[in-house]
Order: sequence, then C-alpha cells, then structure tokens
Amino acid sequence: MNVVPGKTRIGWIGTGVMGSSMCGHLLGAGFAATVFNRTKSKAEPLLEAGAAWAESPRAAAENSDVIFTIVGFPADVRQVILGPDGVLAGCKPGNVVVDMTTSEPLLAVEIAEAAARRKVAAIDAPVSGGDVGARQASLSIMIGGDAQAIDSLRPCWEAMGKTFVRQGGPGAGQHAKMVNQILIAAGMIGLCEGLIYAYKAGLDLETVLRSVGGGAAGSWSLANLGPRIIAGDFAPGFFVEHFVKDLGIALDEARRLRLALPGLALANQLYLALIAHGRGGLGTQALQLALAELSNIDWLKRA
Repeated sequence: MNVVPGKTRIGWIGTGVMGSSMCGHLLGAGFAATVFNRTKSKAEPLLEAGAAWAESPRAAAENSDVIFTIVGFPADVRQVILGPDGVLAGCKPGNVVVDMTTSEPLLAVEIAEAAARRKVAAIDAPVSGGDVGARQASLSIMIGGDAQAIDSLRPCWEAMGKTFVRQGGPGAGQHAKMVNQILIAAGMIGLCEGLIYAYKAGLDLETVLRSVGGGAAGSWSLANLGPRIIAGDFAPGFFVEHFVKDLGIALDEARRLRLALPGLALANQLYLALIAHGRGGLGTQALQLALAELSNIDWLKRA
C-alpha cells in the first residue's frame, strides 16, 4: 500500500489525552480521518477540524485504509480490534491496522495472526513522550510488524513523532515499550527522592533543577516533570492507573522470561499505593506525593 496524504483514508479509534493530538497531526498532514471514541464529546475537536464520525470501530474501519487505535487497557484493545464490532470485522484485504496502545506483546502477536487470516497487516506501535510529545509531534514510536507495511506508513510516523524505529516482528514494539517503562519507573523514583532530599536540605528547588538537569542526571522526566512536581501540578500527561497497567505487563513478561527485576517491582508497589489513596487519575509525577508521605512531608502544603 502506498500511503499518501489526501488519498489514503485514516481511521482513528481513541481520542483521549494523546490520541486526539496524534490524530490531529494526521489531519494537519492532509489525511482524511474517520474517528470513533466511546465518549463522542472527546472527539468534538477532531470533528470540528474536519474528521468524520463513526458509530463503531467496525464502521470506522469500513471507511478507512489504515486504522489506528490508542485506547486504555489490553481488554479495550481486544474489544476494539478483535470484537464482533471491532476494527478487523470492518477491514478489507490490504488494509493496515496499527495499535498504538501500550499493551501485551502476546496480544499483539494474536492480533497479527488474526489480521493475516484476513490478508490485513497488523502493526504494534506504542509511543513514548506523553501529552507533551503528542501535542508537539515529537513522540518516540516503537514498532513491531511487517517491514514493508511499516515503511509504507512513513508519512504517518513523520506526522506524529520524531523517532520511529522498527524493533522486529509482531509484539516487538510492545517489548521495546516495556523497556521504556522499566527505565521510566526507576527514573521516577530517583527524580522524586532527589527533589525530596533537596527540599529537606533547604535548597531552592528550581535552582537545583537547573544544575542537575545539565549534568549526568539529566533526563526527559527531569526536564518535563520536575517543574510540574515543584509547582504541585499533578494533572495527567499520562495517568497513574495506565502506568500501573504497563508495569503489570512488564512484570508479567519478566516472570515469563524468568527475570528478577526488583526495581520494577518496587516502582509498581509505590504506584499501587497512589491508586489505594484514590490518585489513579493523576499524572505519573504524582509519585512524589507517595514518597513524600513516607517522610511525613505534605508536598502540597510545604512551606
């Protein structure tokens, strides 16, 4: 398939924090899009920008050549792609299905096998970069699937991200995303503990952030989430409850691979504590609240 803006029809399932911006970039690149979301009101900005509405994932696929999905959990992926009213039910031979949800590697393989029976290509392409990366079209896209199908989608990858790399066959993109989440999980603990230490040592947090951000401790999380933590801004760029889902997938895969990853397990427990306190709807930087409480610090009320 030759994917060409203005000719190739795009289907988009999932218009949440990230999906809305990502689909918007495809519209801006000249693709015609048909969208579906469980809550139609969340798709209104895309509809106002010229996208068409579909009543189901199947209906979106019936009017599209390439169908993208980015939803919440593996169960949602299974429903919107493999369900009786899902994407594959509306696909024709030659279509391409791209799941950009962070999901289970084995589910990605299952989807690819089901798609192949319909002569449809299925690609797993989870992303990293959060809400900022989605808005700025600077996402890192980790891709698994058929090399030729992936290469044909270059205009789409370029519209949504700065880095897009094929990791291997079906499921490889999801495995790469697990690596990404493992790295982030340990890094977030360090970021939060470092800021707690700085606070109790009497340092000015903005000043210390400028110093450490330019050295070996610099990271995306430090640069983008550090200022939010200092400001007490815990609005979601990526939900805690979704991150816990990702960490659970990584732990399951680690168990299957007979790996001991204690740092990952610790991060998972700390994030579960946030959910236990009703904070699953906050952003991942809210880990600061759980760690500060361990030292009897009310981060939001600090002097």
